[in-house]
Amino acid sequence: MVLAVFAGLPGVGKSTLAERVAAELPAAVLPVDTVDFTMQRYEVTETRPGYAAYGIVAALAEVQLRIGHHVIIDAVNPVKAARQLWVELAERLGVRLRVVEVVCGDDAEHRRRVEARYASRDHDGIPDWVRVLERQKEYEPYLGPRLVVDTFLAREPVAPVVDYLS
Repeated sequence: MVLAVFAGLPGVGKSTLAERVAAELPAAVLPVDTVDFTMQRYEVTETRPGYAAYGIVAALAEVQLRIGHHVIIDAVNPVKAARQLWVELAERLGVRLRVVEVVCGDDAEHRRRVEARYASRDHDGIPDWVRVLERQKEYEPYLGPRLVVDTFLAREPVAPVVDYLS
């Protein structure tokens, strides 16, 4: 089994890539944003925004891995503490951990994607470009093995990602 962590700033193409890769493997995709937005919709508040969503997704990932499914985590994973959650889960269950860091190598395209997503949002959790730039300042560089995928440059990124995860 593989626990694949798709990480990167909002709007770089993580979710789109995760869904396409999941269809090929197959794998369950567990997006932290969906959990976070649903908690907000139901007015579940927490002292550390986003923290519970990561914990819930980790618990759901554990269930899926225990029954033999590959799992793709779709989350920004901006700091070491968030990333450590997946390391510990993979170690505890004895599954392979693979990190796919997704970037958009063209700032104008990244901004266009973020603004298009923001304009069509169906809830208040979608960040605007200013918020994405704030998140970029908080984003700690990834250290260690990973596959970096530039969704602006990559013509067909799915096959190399599937190979990396297999």
